[in-house]
Amino acid sequence: MEFTLWLFTVALGASALGGMLGMASGLFIVPALTVFGHMGIHTAVGASLVSVIACSCGSASAYLRGRLTNVRLAVLLESGTTLGALTGVLLAGAVPVKALYFLFSGILLISAWQMFIRRADPALAIDPDPNAAPRSLSRLGLNASYFDADTGRDIPYEVKRVPAGLSLMVVAGLVSALLGIGSGVLKIPAMDAALRLPIKVSTATSNFMIGVTAAASACAYFLRGEIVTSIAAPIALGSVVGAMIGARILMKTSIRKLRVFFVVVLLVVAVQMLLQGAGIDPF
Repeated sequence: MEFTLWLFTVALGASALGGMLGMASGLFIVPALTVFGHMGIHTAVGASLVSVIACSCGSASAYLRGRLTNVRLAVLLESGTTLGALTGVLLAGAVPVKALYFLFSGILLISAWQMFIRRADPALAIDPDPNAAPRSLSRLGLNASYFDADTGRDIPYEVKRVPAGLSLMVVAGLVSALLGIGSGVLKIPAMDAALRLPIKVSTATSNFMIGVTAAASACAYFLRGEIVTSIAAPIALGSVVGAMIGARILMKTSIRKLRVFFVVVLLVVAVQMLLQGAGIDPF
């Protein structure tokens, strides 16, 4: 019972943080289960995939009600992420792991710097002209709006530079497959830098995307018998509750604070990747 409560608590905290940031909760759950729970890596990954699915589903309704999730854009970008993930699977073993850790850390540091220097949300600066978007984007219906609690008004936004965003999604999926981590930590900076999306829209859309990706991966782990019910069940329950808490926090958190918090998380993950690349165990 104590171990079950511990699993529930870990999943709740990780999913609340992951749901609020639009990142896979497995980024926090896998280290906790392997280091502190002394589980095998495959069992931990299988449980984390269940957590990611539960986290995505738990916060989906709140994000959809708030019109934060851009479903059309998510489906389009998921094609790039899937292509990158398949490429990463094919390249697995051909690229030195240490080089990947250093490369990934560098990408995170650059992303953190870009997000920090642009602390104001571009969608709040100037109301975009609905007639200024390219015709191709207008036909796709990617431009939308969301209600911002800070200003008390609807904030329209334009989706820009879709080809660049798709290219970055391929990179995110590639790195995710090669390192075995969630790609949400790269998706949000990509959507922020290339597509110029509001940070809350990026977070909600990424949360929707990681659920779709995790569902496909979880099937393989389930067929191999690496999803243990006694472990996955309390983690799934804690993830649903945590995701709902994270969604509520995101809806009420100011954009400036959310951006700064995400920069801090990027820096922490970047340092962790540097240490792993250097062969140093932080624990």
